[in-house]
Amino acid sequence: MTRVLVVEGDPQLLRALKINLQARKFESQEAATGADALRLAAARTPDVILLDLGLTDMDGIDVIKSIRRWSRVPILVLSARRTSQEKVRALDAGADDYMTKPFSMDELLARLRAATRREATSGAADRSPVVITEDFIIDLAAKKVRRGEHSVRLTPTEWHLLEILVSHPGHLVSQRKLLVEVWGPAYADNATYLRAYMAKLRRKLEANPSQPRYLITEPGMGYRFEP
Repeated sequence: MTRVLVVEGDPQLLRALKINLQARKFESQEAATGADALRLAAARTPDVILLDLGLTDMDGIDVIKSIRRWSRVPILVLSARRTSQEKVRALDAGADDYMTKPFSMDELLARLRAATRREATSGAADRSPVVITEDFIIDLAAKKVRRGEHSVRLTPTEWHLLEILVSHPGHLVSQRKLLVEVWGPAYADNATYLRAYMAKLRRKLEANPSQPRYLITEPGMGYRFEP
């Protein structure tokens, strides 16, 4: 089920979008402010974001710029701003598409489907079974890691954690997502496990574990593999 984060300052439109998306088998989450949008984008890793530019606490352009620092998730702008300059600003900031209000729900759904297809296609093209860095090589198919001439021994938990991060190169993976996928829902809020295992991975893979080059922490949000 495609996860859609709807960021809309108008409560009535927000509710209407939620109802229409859920009726068409999308998984919808909602945010009325830019701050909530950034928090949910990091914690829930949506497949696509619908974003209103006229939010109460911050400009939607700033929301786009913040998300683009750590994620390539498709962003479709829904805005009453109709000028070419506003559209150019949003697209230059990192938006993938732009629709002006009022809009047709059928067209919105078609653009949503197109955005998720593009992301799925580009994501598949980006993923390789072998990840090569200057310091180590990860063979995802064989589940092996090498540093120079030596194999790196990883525990099953360490491998699972590394595999998730490496499968999303350049993308923030939230703490909650990592905890749930590696340890299960009962550990969703136990960040101590995650910090301990990330420290172990850095000691095994990073040339300087205290200043990691590849396994990057995004404070308060999660971790990112920087290839």
